[in-house]
Order: sequence, then C-alpha cells, then structure tokens
Amino acid sequence: MLQIRSPEAVLTEFATVLQDAAVFVAVAAVIFLPGRYLVVPGARWLMDAANVDDTLELPLLKVLDAGFALFAVFTAITVSGVASFLATKEAITAGATIAIGFASQDVLGNLVSGVFIVLDPTYNIGDWIQWKDKEGIIEDISFRVTRIHTFDNELVTVPNSELTKNTITNPVAKERLRVTFPFGVGYEDDLERAQAIIVEAALAHDEILDRPGPSVRIQELGDSAVILESRFWIDTPARTDFIRIRSEFVENVKAQYDAEGISLPAPQRELSGSIETTEQVVGNGA
Repeated sequence: MLQIRSPEAVLTEFATVLQDAAVFVAVAAVIFLPGRYLVVPGARWLMDAANVDDTLELPLLKVLDAGFALFAVFTAITVSGVASFLATKEAITAGATIAIGFASQDVLGNLVSGVFIVLDPTYNIGDWIQWKDKEGIIEDISFRVTRIHTFDNELVTVPNSELTKNTITNPVAKERLRVTFPFGVGYEDDLERAQAIIVEAALAHDEILDRPGPSVRIQELGDSAVILESRFWIDTPARTDFIRIRSEFVENVKAQYDAEGISLPAPQRELSGSIETTEQVVGNGA
C-alpha cells in the first residue's frame, strides 16, 4: 500500500541528510587535508634525503596519499549518519556494490601488475623500454597505468597488466649494449677489405668499446650483395647515444667504402615472363 508522507517528514529527513553530509565532509577534510599537505610532503622530503629511487618513491607517496583518502572516507562514514542512510537504501547499496565489483577487477589486476613493475629492479623511471612495436622512456608508474614518453614526444598511458603480459625489452638494463648493423657489399668487391674497414671504423670511434672488440660476420648471400653484419659494443647505453653512435659509425664506413671503391649495391628485382596476343580478323559476310 502506498504510504503518503507529510511535507514536514520529508523536510525533516532532508535536513538530517544535509546534516550528515556536512559532518561527513568536515570529518573527511580534517583527516585528509593534513595528510595530503603535511604528512605526504614530509614523507617526500625524508625519502629525497635518503636518496630513495623515484621508481619506489613515487608509488609509495601515492599509496600514502590514497591511504589517507580511504581512511578519511571510512572514518567520516562511521562518524556521520551516512552509513545508516545507505543501509536503509538497499537497492542503491546493492547496485553500487555490483558496479564496484565489476570495475575493481581490472583495477585490481593493474594494481597488482604495478606492484610487480615497481619491485622489479630492471625497470626504473627514466629507462628506455621496448614492447610490441612501441618504445619510449618510463615517465611515471601509478596504481593502474605506466606513463611512457615516446620519441615522437607523445605521452602513452599503458595499463600495467599489458606490460606484465607482454615481452618487454630494456636495452639499458645492463652496463653495455651490443649494436648490430648490416652492410651489403658487391660480389665483385674485396670482401676481406670490406670487413677490415668495418672493424677499423668501429675501433676509431671513441665511444665504441675495444673490449669486447668489434666483429664482422657474413650474414647471408643476397640476390645482389654479400650481407655483412657488423657487431660492436657501447658503454652506459641510452637511446640518444645509441642512435648517434650507430649513425656516426655507418657514416664513417660508407665514406671509407666510397674512398676505396667498394660498392653498396641496392637490392634489385628482375621481372620475367611473356605476353601473348591474339589477333582476331573480322570479315564481311557475303
């Protein structure tokens, strides 16, 4: 049976809800604001003084900030009358619980993945990483996503679960990085001299290591050239240094090849086949 409520009862309930909401906001602000603007900056100062790595410091500060927010909300709900109000609205509470449950699945998966990434010593903020067909510098690791600054000056937001599920290459995880580059030399050229020039160009570069020393291997016999694969090592690799050193090395090899008349033939393709035509004679009928 439909129950009709008096205007006074409606106003009284509305005033109670406003009062509970005001208490909720006041309690949450008293707890959260000092934490956000006093405790978290203090923790940042202590970790900076202790030289804590950014990869660990930033997530810890976010956890501390989120902890204050959750504690403030929980305490405010407990102190105010919001909890009893929600308890009387079973449909709202049930719907919110179901929605939060579905939404939290991906959030929880990304959160766990983010913890693994933070605790993995091979991935740090500022590192150059490659995954799938993308690459960039790690700029930030948060609860749900990792933000990566690409070399096209784009900021890519990648879910943490995607990084943990796929193969990631970290070229700067070790102190040295091996660089390879193929050169196609003509069949009629002096192969031994072509190999020697590659080694000489590598040894002449100040930023290419002589231990381990550079080397050259015949990779394959191509259609129009002998493919020589050059290999050399660089120290304390960074993406900018990698690109620059490889470019300077290739330029020096090309200049010496030109000076000694060693060719770098371009790939060639030959088309074969035939075309047949049929001549049809149309006569005048008699």
